[in-house]
Amino acid sequence: MNKKIAIGVDDFKTIIENNNFYIDKTRFIEEILENNSSVKLFTRPRRFGKTLNMSMLKYFFDIRNNEENKKLFNSLYIEKSNFIKEQGKYPVILVSFKDIKEKTWEECLDKIKILIAGLIEEHLYVYDSIDNINKEIFKKYRLQESNTSNLENSLKFLSDILYKYYDKKVILLIDEYDTPLISAYHNGYYDEAINFFKGMYGASLKGNISIKFGVMTGIVRIAQAGIFSDLNNVDTYTILRKDYNEFFGFTENEIKKSLEEYNLENKFEEVKYWYDGYKFGDIEIYNPWSIINFLQSKELKPYWLNTSSNETIMELIKNSDKNTIDTLKNLLEDKEAMGIITESVRLAGKFSENEIWEFLLFAGYIKVVEQLPNNLYTFKIPNNEIKSMFKTLFIDIVYNNNTAINELRLGLLNKNIPKIKKSIEDLLLYATSYWDLSGNIENKYQLLISGFLYGLEGLFRIYANKEIGDGRPDIVLEPLIKDTAYIFELKIKGNTQNPIKQINEKRYDAELKRKNIKDIVKIGMIFDGKSVEFVD
Repeated sequence: MNKKIAIGVDDFKTIIENNNFYIDKTRFIEEILENNSSVKLFTRPRRFGKTLNMSMLKYFFDIRNNEENKKLFNSLYIEKSNFIKEQGKYPVILVSFKDIKEKTWEECLDKIKILIAGLIEEHLYVYDSIDNINKEIFKKYRLQESNTSNLENSLKFLSDILYKYYDKKVILLIDEYDTPLISAYHNGYYDEAINFFKGMYGASLKGNISIKFGVMTGIVRIAQAGIFSDLNNVDTYTILRKDYNEFFGFTENEIKKSLEEYNLENKFEEVKYWYDGYKFGDIEIYNPWSIINFLQSKELKPYWLNTSSNETIMELIKNSDKNTIDTLKNLLEDKEAMGIITESVRLAGKFSENEIWEFLLFAGYIKVVEQLPNNLYTFKIPNNEIKSMFKTLFIDIVYNNNTAINELRLGLLNKNIPKIKKSIEDLLLYATSYWDLSGNIENKYQLLISGFLYGLEGLFRIYANKEIGDGRPDIVLEPLIKDTAYIFELKIKGNTQNPIKQINEKRYDAELKRKNIKDIVKIGMIFDGKSVEFVD
């Protein structure tokens, strides 16, 4: 019997005790211990196993319940490692900021107070052993009454208390350190947030004699204004480095074994098309969140994109210039793009085009193809799951999320010619302002029409400028679920060639007829700015 899939569970103990599906990543513990750097930062996209790995580290090292926790690692890689002797030897603080995504700084502070109060409650057993002054501070944390300065010092305070209690140095695990900072950037209170977390992380990680070592995770290494300029003891492992890459996400061998376990080995190529394509260092990696969802549902579709808000990504691209949109269109056509990529992301002001692609790379929306000199990289969209998100985003940007796309779908499916024409007119009318349609340049319209083509996938097989008959028709829609096919030919005002005559003379319907499709609608369009004349 196959192990049950635990969707959304990132607690290591829960997964192991319930005998849920788990791919052994415990060699990560060995690698951590072999590296003597005092603070390690691992940046990976969301839902790539960061929180689960941090939970695993906690249960391995934690001195509390150490004998019980040791059983969790039976039959796993680390059990036979020499480093098993380090199991259960240290006090551990695990704090995760993954849910701090508030709209205002005041709400963010309140949420941090709740988070710290939970940590204090977890270590309530030390209360009787501390002096009266620290008892008062302890109580304020527990009751969520501490001021901002004391809140900044909370992790340092707790590490000092635990060090004195156990006479052993503390392992500090900070999960998703950058989530509140990215949210602050998006919601307009970044200055307050960066000053606070600079103080919190600096106090707990820099020169703290109570700490044995620290591990941090996040999506990006934030470049400016403090956190890592002050923390000069942080060793950062981004997806561009070649260390630790097999521990976040699933490797191809792990995928093959998992598919075999669930009798899905015949789906390997489709799974690869949908969820592979990430490149961490020199290793190909699959999206783990999407894989475990597929193993449970056995349905190939986007999963990762629905896990949390994509607001930052949406805003970055929507507020970008036309060059960025043109690059996005090229990426959607499976072409490569090029940009300068550093290992840090600047969260300040409006992103440049280069900074947008840099953020998208570390967030998991594009992948590196090749590294060139001087921090220059080529990149592309990694897989079909991400491509589907970008296509939806492209439609939203080009047409201002206009309902005419849905109307066009219905018109095409029902062979409602007046609705088709009205929908195209509306799409042109509501196209975003940066699409300068005042000039008679045909490729502007081809780019614009690409937007509604992305909205038709699954309903029609789409051919754009493909060699058919004696020429290259602009758009051919071959039906997938109904019987009616469409041929569109685009012209600009002033071109005297009749589009319908061109369709007929150049036999643009030859491929459709060869497939025995008999119901073929031919539509000519003559564009003039944001208006269109139809020719039947």
